[in-house]
Amino acid sequence: MKTTVCLFFAVCILCCSLCGCGTQSGTSAGGDSSPAASNQNGFSQQTEGSAPASDESDVVDLTVLSSTMVYAEVYNMMFTPEDYIDKTVKMRGQFAVGQYVDENGQLDPKPVYYACVIADATACCQQGLEFVLDGDFTYPDDYPELGSQITVTGVFQTYEDNGYTCCHLVDAKFID
Repeated sequence: MKTTVCLFFAVCILCCSLCGCGTQSGTSAGGDSSPAASNQNGFSQQTEGSAPASDESDVVDLTVLSSTMVYAEVYNMMFTPEDYIDKTVKMRGQFAVGQYVDENGQLDPKPVYYACVIADATACCQQGLEFVLDGDFTYPDDYPELGSQITVTGVFQTYEDNGYTCCHLVDAKFID
């Protein structure tokens, strides 16, 4: 059981490190020629048949998009984070926890990362977005069960970690 949990954390960390942080230049290794990279965030700010309201221009509601579009939008967030800074993001996905593993294969007790992980339409690829809850919360008491479906909202921000720009939602809250 411990081996399975450690393996799960290692996979979460790998996913978060590969998908949660952009490159130092802010572009993907393959450039910005992919369809997901060329689609900026315009589609997430309006629903079909309506123009975005001026007060909603800073809200990115991923819960109203198809799984393919959500995956593409989160991809955009990772590789063009400057387009999303200070926008409120609402997303639905699986709750995941990640920790660093030291050179001896032992879990480092700090820092612990909490993420909302989404899959693409075929469920073969996953991307996660780290979040930091607003308030004083203790894991696991105040958090959902690992792998459970959550909806979280928070303000998109970036931070530096070992020379890389990483993304997370701050002042986050769970929504029922």
